Amino acid sequence: MFGKKEKPKEPEGFIKRLRARINRGENWLAYDLVNLVPGGKIDDSVLEELESLLVMADVGVDTTELIINDLRQGLARNELQDLDALRAGLERSLLNILEPVERPLVIEKTDGPFVIFLVGVNGAGKTTTIGKLAHRFLDEGHTVMLAAGDTFRAAAVEQLQVWGERNDIPVIAQQSGADPAAVIFDAWLAAKARNINVLLVDTAGRLQNQTSLMNELAKMKRVVARHDETAPHEIMLVLDSSQGQNALIQAEKFHETLGLTGISVTKLDGSAKGGILFAIANRLHVPVRFIGIGEAIDDMQPFCAKEFVTAMLSSGDKDQ
Repeated sequence: MFGKKEKPKEPEGFIKRLRARINRGENWLAYDLVNLVPGGKIDDSVLEELESLLVMADVGVDTTELIINDLRQGLARNELQDLDALRAGLERSLLNILEPVERPLVIEKTDGPFVIFLVGVNGAGKTTTIGKLAHRFLDEGHTVMLAAGDTFRAAAVEQLQVWGERNDIPVIAQQSGADPAAVIFDAWLAAKARNINVLLVDTAGRLQNQTSLMNELAKMKRVVARHDETAPHEIMLVLDSSQGQNALIQAEKFHETLGLTGISVTKLDGSAKGGILFAIANRLHVPVRFIGIGEAIDDMQPFCAKEFVTAMLSSGDKDQ
């Protein structure tokens, strides 16, 4: 799946797939907006219905109120005359929330490896995201090393080593149950000695309410900072979009403990409607780096606010 010869598809292919997978059947705004305004007139009752739809799509109460209040101001100014005007106003409000967090990850030159911690709860897709990131960085001309910081789960090291073999990159690991901070210590030294550009650090899947495990992550952060006071250079939270509002709770806790610098959202091809991105962007203002809609290498791409909002407001079979 991640062989070196495989190249990502053109971005347009990803956009079409994103649009199709977010808009499955009659479950999101492309369908809902049309049916909200069967007579073509926009009034307070239409906005109230839209408010309910946004909340049910995991946009969150606070963020939904922000969007609806903006639209109500437009209604008061007689700017929402028809469905097209409503769609344009909604698009503008959604972009105002997402565009500030559209900040691509840039691998900067450092005195040692550029260290990226991948954090998140079990099942969010951290290991798969590491494999995709490793492949992407290799294509960009970087050298990459993986660190198996998840020493709690028996199969975690083996899974990471599989990704290392597929990408032909080294993996630094210790025996199951080892101190994760010790793994990070060894990995940084090895990466520095081999002139590795990027060190991707896997971490154990932690429930956000398990204080001791969150403290272990903080310890790993302190250890790598002893080698390089600017490291880790990225603390990326991997979120499963199907978790809904629980994903927002996870993001808040991880951000409070570690100071997140980026978020990648996975599994937008599932039951998620994508609304959770707006709730997280509005609440935390942490950059959204990547979004994923499947298992293939080209199913994860850098986040683009305009493309995402267009996908949510367009029907699934549209090509433009």
